[in-house]
Amino acid sequence: MAASQASLLLQKQLKDLCKNPVDGFSAGLVDENNIFEWSVTIIGPPDTLYPPTVKFTSEIWHPNVYTDGRVCISILHPPGEDPNGYELASERWTPVHTVESIVLSIISMLSSPNDESPANVEAAKEWRDRREDFKKKVSRCVRKSQEML
Repeated sequence: MAASQASLLLQKQLKDLCKNPVDGFSAGLVDENNIFEWSVTIIGPPDTLYPPTVKFTSEIWHPNVYTDGRVCISILHPPGEDPNGYELASERWTPVHTVESIVLSIISMLSSPNDESPANVEAAKEWRDRREDFKKKVSRCVRKSQEML
């Protein structure tokens, strides 16, 4: 009984949010058949200190992507000076970045890996030393992700 009441309440709240969107976030269901699993995107205030994160959900083999799929590029790093001294503050997150600028940076990263500061050391070594093996592994990952569609 409690689950059905919760379900009805959540359905009403989702309907209200769709009808009257709220500034600062968007919400929807991950699966239309499951009212209990939501996907929420928080749009930080214009001067937010919290950079977004980007994560590939399919397997990817790339020097600048951690094995769990998290993307490691400068514009997604916290604002300010780099404690390790690799990046200029101007290369790191600022609230002026848009979805477009982030996605274009990721596309650039995919075609031009930075193997000097890798998130995936093994992929970086393979990129540098065994390029054909690297290409084969990437092709396998791409085929696998296409099969998921």
